[in-house]
Amino acid sequence: MPSANATSGAATADKGTVDRSHKGEAAPDTAFTDPAGKKTTLAVFKGKPVLLNLWATWCIPCRAEMPTLDALAGQKGAALPVITLSQDFKGRAEVDPYFAKAGFKNLKPWTDTDAAFSLNMGANLPTTILYDSAGKEVWRVSGEMDWAGAKAAALLAEAS
Repeated sequence: MPSANATSGAATADKGTVDRSHKGEAAPDTAFTDPAGKKTTLAVFKGKPVLLNLWATWCIPCRAEMPTLDALAGQKGAALPVITLSQDFKGRAEVDPYFAKAGFKNLKPWTDTDAAFSLNMGANLPTTILYDSAGKEVWRVSGEMDWAGAKAAALLAEAS
């Protein structure tokens, strides 16, 4: 599985910090736009765990970890949806060209043009949050992570 930085060829590093202080909190009901252009919330994923990644096209560590998120999405499939939620204010106008250039095979362009998730959570980018099948937070990682690596695999094993 690739763990190379699509922008510079450098390896993605596990620089992220795991935060469990929000464990058990319900997923926010903040609306965002799905790849088909419809408004949705995380509630549509209830019944299965979901990995939510808050990122933006201008965020260098976000871009570095995206290929590993694409690999993870391909590996996990429907068992663990990987939602890469762009916080770019111009939404698909910025995300679609980036996705096309990067050649992602498994990620879809989810957008939050109000950056409501990152602003409401006080989250820096990238932030990745694992929600369990009941819609409760398990942990969050602030910063860059190799999502195809061993550290991520151990964290993701906590999904239920």
